[in-house]
Amino acid sequence: MRELLDTYRAWQASGVEIGRAVVVRTFGSAPRPEGAVLLAGVDGRIAGSVSGGCVEGAAYEEIERARRDGVSRVIRYGISDEQAWDVGLACGGTIDVLVEPVVRPEVVAAGADLGRGRAVITTLPADSPGPAFGPHEPGAGEPGGPTIVVADDGSLEGSLGDPALDAELVRLSLAALASGTSRTVELGGRSLFIEAYPVRPRLVVVGAVQVAIALVAVAREIGYETVVIDGRAAFATAERFPHADRLVVGWPDEVADEIGLGPTDAVAVLTHDVKFDEPAIVAALQRGCRYVGAVGSRKTQADRRERLLAAGVTLDELARLRGPIGLDLGGRAPAETALAILAEIVAERHGGSGRPMHELVATPA
Repeated sequence: MRELLDTYRAWQASGVEIGRAVVVRTFGSAPRPEGAVLLAGVDGRIAGSVSGGCVEGAAYEEIERARRDGVSRVIRYGISDEQAWDVGLACGGTIDVLVEPVVRPEVVAAGADLGRGRAVITTLPADSPGPAFGPHEPGAGEPGGPTIVVADDGSLEGSLGDPALDAELVRLSLAALASGTSRTVELGGRSLFIEAYPVRPRLVVVGAVQVAIALVAVAREIGYETVVIDGRAAFATAERFPHADRLVVGWPDEVADEIGLGPTDAVAVLTHDVKFDEPAIVAALQRGCRYVGAVGSRKTQADRRERLLAAGVTLDELARLRGPIGLDLGGRAPAETALAILAEIVAERHGGSGRPMHELVATPA
């Protein structure tokens, strides 16, 4: 939803009524993940996607129906080898789509707040398809119920009416925020859609080198906040890094407190300079940054590891260092190297294997 907020606000300012469809569950090789959104204006305009083009027309019609009826529904779109139902997905996957006549204000507020993570919980209609894979005839739906919000500090707005269920909902919501993925869970006899809006992920790049320019540009494109650190003022400039959110001139270990370096950060050390990169690696590892990678050949890495151990880095901390940095994509140009680095960072964040998709066998969940 975050990438559609500007569109939503522009439509709203022009007086257009807006409904929403959002993917709440997927099976198999679904084209879009849980949390993917389609907005539909009463005047016929649409934005976003729930299926990459397969069912957008049908989803728009369901939003119009929801607007007329004033109820929310969950529609299952999919296809199997035996039969198709509703509008088939060309990829062979299956998706459950929540269709609502309006966009909930809690969703807009959570999406707009980049400095605080929030999970917005929607109770799905009682006649929604369950977690079992298979066809499901759409039900009559029901008016949208109250929304529950869980913040990343564990605070809860709203309740399921049972302290034990509330505690479990907080736990599940915090897990969704930590992984940055939305999901539908079964709790208290109902299906609850946890829509995760985590704090914007941050990439800290140490070394304002040529690869860093491309890395920052692509990272920002996919939603990362970016910080570039270099001790050389002539390198860390806005002209060289127009896409960086922040440029810091200084030694990385000395500015770690200034930038609030911590466990949610990804750190890419690109300097090729022992006196600069190793203090940065030590600071990142000891502060528990979720990803720490550093450039250098395998011999450089081996020598570096010996020095890091001597500097007080533990074996457990050292095991988290990605070096050489990035996935093996074979490219050597700066932009290709940047792509390899960011691919590894994204895979680490979402728990991806980094293997080619054709090697992975998709099976219904």
